[in-house]
Amino acid sequence: MVTLTTVTAVEKFMEDHQFSFLYVSRTNCGVCHAILPQLKDLLKEFPLIHLGHINADDVEEIAGRLSVLTVPALILFVEGKEIIREARFVQMQSLHEKISKVYNMIVEKSD
Repeated sequence: MVTLTTVTAVEKFMEDHQFSFLYVSRTNCGVCHAILPQLKDLLKEFPLIHLGHINADDVEEIAGRLSVLTVPALILFVEGKEIIREARFVQMQSLHEKISKVYNMIVEKSD
């Protein structure tokens, strides 16, 4: 996981990776702290997905840039395009199924 501290760093992160997963949280968000370890475990199954973490308290302009209205926000980008977005109360099994479907379709297509 990479900590991203500027909007420029977020944009570069998305440009550098075919699969970019952005996790937007806030310091005093209990749900955010509970979901992050689960997300890290889930993403171990998808080695091409790169996880970037953004603390919206430190990078306030990110909320407007990514249209984040609540945290945590979990956003998967493929080649810079938003494909999956989940926020606040995230069902990890449902998220896993969505990621798996997109990931397998794109990875198989590129083989």
